[in-house]
Amino acid sequence: MAIQFDYLSLPMLGSADAPVKIVEFGDFKCPSCRYFSEKIKPRLMQDYIDQGIVSFYFINHTIIGPDSFAAAMAGQSIYHQNQAEFWKFYNAIYTNQGDERVEWAKPDFLVELARNEKLQVDYDKLRQDIESEAFADEVIAQNEKAEKLITGTPTLFINGKKFVDFTNYAALQSEITKAMKSTG
Repeated sequence: MAIQFDYLSLPMLGSADAPVKIVEFGDFKCPSCRYFSEKIKPRLMQDYIDQGIVSFYFINHTIIGPDSFAAAMAGQSIYHQNQAEFWKFYNAIYTNQGDERVEWAKPDFLVELARNEKLQVDYDKLRQDIESEAFADEVIAQNEKAEKLITGTPTLFINGKKFVDFTNYAALQSEITKAMKSTG
């Protein structure tokens, strides 16, 4: 049975009308998520998202440490301020990811990262949103959904079907092809 997602409430890359929808559950502190963001997602962009075949979504699952939650707060604040800037943040935080055993995703780092990337957001509001945990309810709800569905990050869902072999691009392509056939 396919898992249902509220796609309209999630950061999205690509066309909402794409026949294949991929949801990534990720943690901005997760080294495997960084690998996915740097090695697999660019190929998905080129082969499927830019072609209008796949729309790609992100859901937080803050499992590494307390600053995973702070990083998720930053992501949600940026998403709510300027949806187009979320994916610049997504790329930048993984590119600048610190060691998972060290707390590095603190408000100063997150706001400075947004500033360095010249994200089109209000930096004071960003800091306020992180420090006040303005979007805590959203991230907690995302974590609760994740805890019912997955055991680690990143985990993908392709048209609601769980896919965990995120390093195997050929297997991912095969699942996308199957999903296209079942929707077409």
